[in-house]
Amino acid sequence: QVQLVESGGGLVQTGGSLRLSCAASGRTFSSYPMGWFRQAPGKERDVVATISWSGARTYYADSVKGRFTISRDNAKNRTYLQMNSLKPEDTAVYYCAQGGAPYTFYTNPTGFGSWGQGTQVTVSS
Repeated sequence: QVQLVESGGGLVQTGGSLRLSCAASGRTFSSYPMGWFRQAPGKERDVVATISWSGARTYYADSVKGRFTISRDNAKNRTYLQMNSLKPEDTAVYYCAQGGAPYTFYTNPTGFGSWGQGTQVTVSS
């Protein structure tokens, strides 16, 4: 059974930075794509960034391009989201997710079958 545990959320001022981390267990981490998603109150869960199983391919939502960076460390079974130049509209619960099939790459939530519990990110103006 896949387990994903996010950490690193918190309260930050506009323009600040945070680094989210996701620890994965339960199956061969290096074979599966990973992603970060977010959900603000009253809104749907949206993709933030995704990364292929090897790390060679990445995808970013237009709203975070140039500010956020997704990465993975397959030796540590972790994926990260470095968030810079944060804005109040980035406030949301951020979720880590793992793709449902190995050796694939997804750019939307439908390809992801396992989810973490989420971590709150709040950006004050």
